[in-house]
Amino acid sequence: MTASTPRVDGRTARSERTRNAIVDAHLQLIREGDLRPTAEKIAKQAGVSLRALWSHFADMEALFAASGERVLELRDAGHRPVSPKLPLPDRIEAYVKQRARMLEQIAPNAKASALKEPFSETLQKYRRLHVARVRDELAVLFASEISGNEELLNALTAVSMWPTWSTWREAMNMSVSASRAALARTITALLTTA
Repeated sequence: MTASTPRVDGRTARSERTRNAIVDAHLQLIREGDLRPTAEKIAKQAGVSLRALWSHFADMEALFAASGERVLELRDAGHRPVSPKLPLPDRIEAYVKQRARMLEQIAPNAKASALKEPFSETLQKYRRLHVARVRDELAVLFASEISGNEELLNALTAVSMWPTWSTWREAMNMSVSASRAALARTITALLTTA
C-alpha cells in the first residue's frame, strides 16, 4: 500500500501539472492576441495532445471556468485593499491607480470574454462575480460618502468596470494616464456631488 501511494501522488501531481499547463496556454494565447483560441492551438501551446486536453476538461466551458478562476486568483494576488480611513482624495487616488493597473492586466481576458460571454454561462458567472467584487470594494472604501445610496454605488461600479475603461483606452484612444485621470475625475465628481 505504501508503494502505491507515491505512484498515485505522482500521477495526481502530473495530472495537475498538465491541467495547469493547459490553463496557462489558454491564457497565454489570449494575452498574445488570439481571443478565440481553438482547443488544438491550446493543446499545442501547452505541449499536450488534444486527447489530454479533453481528458482534463469535459468541454470549453470547463476550460473557461478554470481560466476564469486563474484570472481571479491573479487579480486577488495583486490586490491591496485601500484604507477607508484615508482622506477622500487619497482614497480616490489609491483606488484609481490600483484599478487602472488591474484593468490593464485583465484587458486581453476581458476582450476574449466579451466575444464568448453571451453564449457562456460560465463567463457570465465570472462577470457577475467580478462586478460584485468591485461593488463590494467600493461600498467599503467609500462607505461614508455612499451612505447607503444604491444609485451612487451603481454609478461608481459601472464607471469602474472594463467597458468604461475599454471605451477610454480603445474607442477614444486615450493613454493609460489619461484614462486614469478620467476615472479619477468621474469618481471624484460622483462622490463630491452626492
